[in-house]
Amino acid sequence: MSSTKAPELELAPFLKSALPQENRASLRDSVIPQLLSAIADIGKGLRGSYDVSIVGTENAFGDEQLNVDVLAENIIRDSIAKSSAIKTASSEEDPVEKPARAGETTEADASVEQYTVAFDPLDGSSIIGPNWSVGAIIGIWDGVTAVGQPTEKQIASVLGVFGPRTLAIVALRVPGSKPICFEVSLNDTQKFVVARPELRLAEPPFKTRYFAPANLRAAADNEKYMNLVTNFITDKYTLRYSGGLIPDIYHALVKGHGVYISPVTAASKAKLRRLYELLPVALVVECAGGQAIDPETGARVFDTILKGCDDRAGLVCGTSDEVEKVKRALLE
Repeated sequence: MSSTKAPELELAPFLKSALPQENRASLRDSVIPQLLSAIADIGKGLRGSYDVSIVGTENAFGDEQLNVDVLAENIIRDSIAKSSAIKTASSEEDPVEKPARAGETTEADASVEQYTVAFDPLDGSSIIGPNWSVGAIIGIWDGVTAVGQPTEKQIASVLGVFGPRTLAIVALRVPGSKPICFEVSLNDTQKFVVARPELRLAEPPFKTRYFAPANLRAAADNEKYMNLVTNFITDKYTLRYSGGLIPDIYHALVKGHGVYISPVTAASKAKLRRLYELLPVALVVECAGGQAIDPETGARVFDTILKGCDDRAGLVCGTSDEVEKVKRALLE
């Protein structure tokens, strides 16, 4: 019996359908394609890196920079500069909102499309040495700053996944359009194909249940976290934790189930940066039908207004039922 391969779904017409508004033409035709191009170029650059080495510099947070960190940072900065609608940008390597191009101003103009981008160019540097999958995290906001903005100003996220394949998860939550989360396959020829038009966490019942417990060492000093992890094991959940935030989130989206837990305890302070990690990831998870909360308060990640580029918190995100279970275990 012969079978016919389904035609490839190209990115441009898909985005035109998802974002038909004329006042989002730059977002649709320039901003998102340029950022996806950067993800593809980073994947190519990583495959061409013969080693992973410390370059002798530190970022603004005091983290030692790797050659691949610098590579990814430069690629994304170059792509941002090519999209005139992106007015400002900041990154985990350079956490100050600056004009996207030298010599420009950051004056707001509500009559035209203006966006600010915040990104972590290579999330998972600690596991890239052994060649594990890592990611890139990009958030997009309306206007010229992400700091102090209400939830509705964050309108898109792009998460790059660098593994055996290079791909991107894109989430759009633009006023006037239906929220959507989808997957784009990328290759070295800059051909972008929508591999999964809808990424969505499933509804119960679940055939297999997954959990991704970050910072398990914290369980040694925190009884509630220890009891939670023990409960996952005795309830026969399947462990899927790689040490890379983005590959672990992607696993949950593809499988349709999962919960990621990065707790905050007295001995283990908050490490995830809200601007460069939490907010972009939270948008993806919510657009996929899940929840993303702060494990210290139980509040939605988006309920806390961003005060600065170095704001930090923990994270619980994924399937709504599982997030509620973790919330009860850690806070009650």
